[in-house]
Amino acid sequence: MSNRLSQIVTRTGDAGTTGLGDGSRVPKDCQRIDVIGEVDELNSTLGVLLAEDLPETIRQPLLQVQNDLFDLGGEISIPGYATIGETHILRLEQLVADFNAELPPLKEFILPGGTRAAALAHLVRSVCRRVERRVVSLGNNEPLSEYARKYLNRLSDLMFVLGRTLNRASGRGDVLWVQHKPAAKP
Repeated sequence: MSNRLSQIVTRTGDAGTTGLGDGSRVPKDCQRIDVIGEVDELNSTLGVLLAEDLPETIRQPLLQVQNDLFDLGGEISIPGYATIGETHILRLEQLVADFNAELPPLKEFILPGGTRAAALAHLVRSVCRRVERRVVSLGNNEPLSEYARKYLNRLSDLMFVLGRTLNRASGRGDVLWVQHKPAAKP
């Protein structure tokens, strides 16, 4: 691989613009750049989870997801370009089904928490949901592949199931939501 970023400080963005993957320049606060930043944040949050001691059966799929998210950022940086497709969606759906098959059925709402790794999985899930909303918004204003939106939807499902899986793997169960009863009227 050649040196792709031999010069980090370029000063080309000093005027408040940045380059897209197609070579065009746009304001740094445009919606497309915002979404690229959101995808980067999601990938970084996933990186924090991957810094934990995880079972290889979880680590390896998440490393693939990190690569997918990098590809997704690239896809968004080139209007009209697509890298995420149906095979990506099907892979996530299979992972959700495989991990969920090992879990007891949910009968209650759960809270994000338990072990540190499980809590981080839920953090990734909530960031993913925000990114999904931003992608939907961008797609309402500019052409964008439907698979980007679907991928993020399936990824948040996977992270929910992985949060439960990580708690179970540590010997803990789900952190259940306890509904508070309304105060009695005087």
